[in-house]
Amino acid sequence: MTYPLSAIPAAGQAHNTPVIHAAFDERLAFARRHSRYMDQLLLAKPDIIDWLSQYEQKPLTQDDMTSFLAAATNTVNDTGNDEQLRQSLRQLRQRVMAHLAFRDIADGASLAEIVETMTTLADVTTLFALNHLHADLAVRYGSPVGSQGQAQHLAIIGMGKLGGRELNVSSDVDYIFVYPEEGETQGRADGGGKIDNYDFFTRLGKRLIASLNDLTADGQVFRVDMRLRPNGDSGPLVCSSDMLENYFITQGREWERYAWIKARVMNETDAACEPAMTTSVARPFVYRKYLDFGAINAMRALHAQIRQEVTRKDRIEHIKLGPGGIREIEFIAQVFQLIRGGRDSTLQIRPTLLVLDRLRHSGQLAPSDVTALTDAYVFLRRLEHRLQYLDDAQTHMLPDAASDRALLAESMGFPSWDALYRTLNEHRDIVSKHFQAVFADPNDRDGSQPIQAIWLGTAGNDAATALLSSLGYLAPGEILERIQRLTHAGRYQQLPASNRERLDAAACSLMALAVKTSAPDAALLRGLDFLESISGRGAYLALLQQYPQALGRVADLVGASSWGAQFLTRHPLLLDELLDQRLLDTATDFDIYREDLDRALSEADGDTEVEMNILREMHHAQLFRLLIQDLAGLHSLERISDFLSELADIIVDRTIKLVWQKLNKRHTETPHFAVIGYGKLGGKELGYGSDLDVVYLYDDADPDAAQTYMRLGQRLNTWLSSQTSSGIVYEIDTRLRPNGESGMLAISLDGFRDYEEKSAWVWEHQALTRARFVAGDKTLGERFEQMRRDILCKPRDNEGLRQEVIAMRQKMFDAHGAAEAGVFDLKQDPGGIIDVEFIVQFLILAHAHRYPDLTDNLGNIALLRRSAEHGLIDPALSDAAQAAYREYRRLQHANRLNDEPKARLLITADLQSHIDAVLLLKQRVFG
Repeated sequence: MTYPLSAIPAAGQAHNTPVIHAAFDERLAFARRHSRYMDQLLLAKPDIIDWLSQYEQKPLTQDDMTSFLAAATNTVNDTGNDEQLRQSLRQLRQRVMAHLAFRDIADGASLAEIVETMTTLADVTTLFALNHLHADLAVRYGSPVGSQGQAQHLAIIGMGKLGGRELNVSSDVDYIFVYPEEGETQGRADGGGKIDNYDFFTRLGKRLIASLNDLTADGQVFRVDMRLRPNGDSGPLVCSSDMLENYFITQGREWERYAWIKARVMNETDAACEPAMTTSVARPFVYRKYLDFGAINAMRALHAQIRQEVTRKDRIEHIKLGPGGIREIEFIAQVFQLIRGGRDSTLQIRPTLLVLDRLRHSGQLAPSDVTALTDAYVFLRRLEHRLQYLDDAQTHMLPDAASDRALLAESMGFPSWDALYRTLNEHRDIVSKHFQAVFADPNDRDGSQPIQAIWLGTAGNDAATALLSSLGYLAPGEILERIQRLTHAGRYQQLPASNRERLDAAACSLMALAVKTSAPDAALLRGLDFLESISGRGAYLALLQQYPQALGRVADLVGASSWGAQFLTRHPLLLDELLDQRLLDTATDFDIYREDLDRALSEADGDTEVEMNILREMHHAQLFRLLIQDLAGLHSLERISDFLSELADIIVDRTIKLVWQKLNKRHTETPHFAVIGYGKLGGKELGYGSDLDVVYLYDDADPDAAQTYMRLGQRLNTWLSSQTSSGIVYEIDTRLRPNGESGMLAISLDGFRDYEEKSAWVWEHQALTRARFVAGDKTLGERFEQMRRDILCKPRDNEGLRQEVIAMRQKMFDAHGAAEAGVFDLKQDPGGIIDVEFIVQFLILAHAHRYPDLTDNLGNIALLRRSAEHGLIDPALSDAAQAAYREYRRLQHANRLNDEPKARLLITADLQSHIDAVLLLKQRVFG
């Protein structure tokens, strides 16, 4: 894998490194002046110069390196003398290093090319040596086999920058050796030589290390570091997959999760080493199924140890481990992987820059932050390479010698050391700022002692009540009582110490944040209910502890909406959405949402339970994002309803596809089935907790079609409305289908047409005015729409229609009952929402035969306007009714956000003017 070159600027482009266009000799001389290692190498082995001239214009490839080794290595004899192999490997390394220095220093090769070439060198030399040495040992002892007689090979796991394909030009290589299972070798042809697989692979590992690590007259290929293996230096050199899995379960430490993020099976194309097994064993150890915000504390502690060691050894100018160095950028990327990688598989990748780009794409880091961190990373890695080219030393310390500093500045394209050092410090300052933003300990704060005294009960009741009042709370006694009820409860007392500490910190922060909201008392009381509900779930408490901005958004949300507070309490996983940098900055992009949903469902690979939970979790997440934007005033109510309706369309459409594939008896790959939305779904006026009113249609000549599509409809209802561990998606209401609850759940298009034309009641045609195709077979949806228009455009007896509509309206009102005096029911009372809806429905049924555009499903406001344009109602009355309907919906929406089941309000002068406007229009239309 290589980095996309577009993501990493070429050295010359980014930092003005001189790109020499003169002759080869001049460019070579420039490179040699900035690399004493290269200069000494070419003096000792001038034949490498001829080899360089052949490859000067292009990066080296795996084929180039493999071809060299094949030509340089004739045989490796069976006496254990590996000299020829070692010599060939080192000769290749010398050529690659010379080529890298030339391409980088003289030609300004990109960072992507340099790290990929170094990684390829490690892969080629490691696997070439491994194959030769395995063959040699197999001659002596026979091939190692497993319990079923299958061949066994050693998996070489590259760790760190080797695993991430990010090796620097003088890097160590970190290995872990894993073999598939215990067993023994087959022995020699003469029947002797059998040894355990463990013994065989231990010998192989030792010889592999020596072939690369031992110093010879030609130097070494790579310094080999095996300390990342289970139990480090005290552990066995090789381990089986079972031993590795057991180690992860019983002894794996937090820092090892960080290390294993970049783990890569280098010989992953070799099935005999079972690379998939190693990957499947490591993945659950590294990536938790839940959002693991506790990882921040572990990585903060690890970084503190590193910083302490750097300070102790006076290595502040260490560009890898020092402040603002390479390691801090890696930590920023990898902590997000540890936190979210278990739930977001797109973060289960290795290269640092790709991780940063994914974090930008997902909104976890702002684009400007990613750009700054990427620029700093490229600069620091290029500087790292310039330091190492000097003497082929694994160093990250800035030089003290003035001559070396001058060379370094020149090779980096700067006029002086001071100019280079200024730019370096600018990058380090930026990295430190971003690192601090991610890893700062939120508990390091002052001024919270009084609030802590209230929470912990160390302040007396009178003092606590006075303090709460001074903070801005209107009912301090009620709040203090709620705090004491929570902290004295057995549930709180029995919490693990870590959870209680996190809950205490979050609650104290909430008390300080809630007073900044528009409804402090509600924000704190509902917020405490929420904290109590998640008190047993340390990951969520850790999130709130680590990210005070998320807790601030929680306070805003629960203070503004009791419905939102309950929704978040039911689905605390949504807390993660509050950390999205784009939450309040970007409009909803449903194309991206569809792609993300499809990708997540495809990864579930037919697992019904997982698929159902994915639908729920991704639906809840999008609903929650819209709620936050709504409460922030970013969208009109009409726009929110459009978004919620489109979300429903997407979820229903994806569910149809999933359910259809699971039916045992299906006669076609694509069902000829459509979901028709009625009511709020049909009119695109969905609210946050709305049910879906639907009718299921099909158009299929198969003899078993009726049974097949009834079963599809039943399962669709089950998938959408069943309660799982992640909740439900939607409540489904199918009572508007022909013949209601006694009718077929799914009906043919012809049957639906026949019913609507011959048997439907007027109220059913009223309902049809708001119907629309939602999901499924688009061709069938188009045919339904044409049929709908045909029915609505039929000429009618307007006087009879008027009486039918008036009678139905009165029947609804009688069933509901009037509100008490001085109170107005926004929906049911005369002059309210239903009156506006009935006016519009009557106008459509009465006049669509003359004005077919009235059948367009545009919503009541637009259809009132269109009716006025056609001269069916007075424009002034139309405008007043539109304003009333818009205000009714706003008030109804606000009531529902705070769990008011009936939108009944005291009648004010403004509200009365809206009621009068609707009643006047109603009188003009119905008489």
